[in-house]
Amino acid sequence: MSTSPKPRFAMYWAAGCGGCEIAVLNIHERILDVDANFEVVFWPVAMDAKYRDVEAMPDGHITLTLFNGGIRNQENEEMAHLLRRKSKILVAFGSCASEGGIPGLANLTSPQSIFEAAYDTVSTDNPEGVWPQPRWSAPEGDLSIPKFEPVLRSLDQVVPVDYRMPGCPPESHQIAAVVDLVIQALQGAATLPPAGSTIGAGVSTVCDECPRERDVKRIKRFMRIQDLAAIDPKLCLLEQGVPCNGPATRSGCGALCPQASAQCIGCYGPAQGVIDYGARLIASFASVIDANEPDEIEKVLDTLPDPAGQFYRFSLANSLLRRGKSGVQGAYPMAGFGVSPNPPRTHFRLPGGAV
Repeated sequence: MSTSPKPRFAMYWAAGCGGCEIAVLNIHERILDVDANFEVVFWPVAMDAKYRDVEAMPDGHITLTLFNGGIRNQENEEMAHLLRRKSKILVAFGSCASEGGIPGLANLTSPQSIFEAAYDTVSTDNPEGVWPQPRWSAPEGDLSIPKFEPVLRSLDQVVPVDYRMPGCPPESHQIAAVVDLVIQALQGAATLPPAGSTIGAGVSTVCDECPRERDVKRIKRFMRIQDLAAIDPKLCLLEQGVPCNGPATRSGCGALCPQASAQCIGCYGPAQGVIDYGARLIASFASVIDANEPDEIEKVLDTLPDPAGQFYRFSLANSLLRRGKSGVQGAYPMAGFGVSPNPPRTHFRLPGGAV
């Protein structure tokens, strides 16, 4: 066991894409500050580390852990509990840990449907119909894989979290600022925010950071940005009929996407005071619709290309909806895995009748 007097740093990647890991490395020379001020004791992407090394640490041994990714399988959950015990400060780092992220949209369907899509569709080269098995006997011994849970959960649905840092991934300058704050706090030169705070982000909305002008225009339909004949570089995208999530999304990114004529998709999560991201966004969209009657408003809302992805792209798993009904009902009882051992084959019909 190390006796280094430095504070100890850890980072773990659960159910996510790995972009959060890259974002930390993108703080450039500030990464040297991490090395200078912390002893890195567990970071599987950047160093050779084993779970048993963490298990051997005393509780509270790690000063700061950045935990990115949601909780999708048994291994993710076990590591969440382990790192919670071993860490003084546990940060839900990035959209997936904070809200469930894009993988949380899978909660709209069942585990069986997820595996059918992955292993038994026309886009999958799997002629023998091989599906993952919970255990496999090999000459070297029995191999096993973690149980796939019925739904994906955010980190705070599994263990208590000290701070949340949103973003997909968090902006590198925000990461550097948080690292600086923690270092100063450990040196007695600064004070950490209250537990439960959102760090590395603003307290307002992306709209407040966006330089585009709002002209209170009324729209008749929503459309994908590529369907616009031309994009007005100065006018609010939402008022041009582009479903931009800025009105409900927390500030802190600098409105990078709207400034590049791309709509905000909500990766910084709900703005301060927003209880349910999708509900706030629906109200914001309704406010620019050129209609007064409920049925007319519904017709305009029906032009949204992807309502679920629009309103809950990053936040479904941690929303008031929590999870899809089919996901709750989809705990298929395969021992140690969560799906049926011999799932029925589902064939998907393409346009034109091809199967």
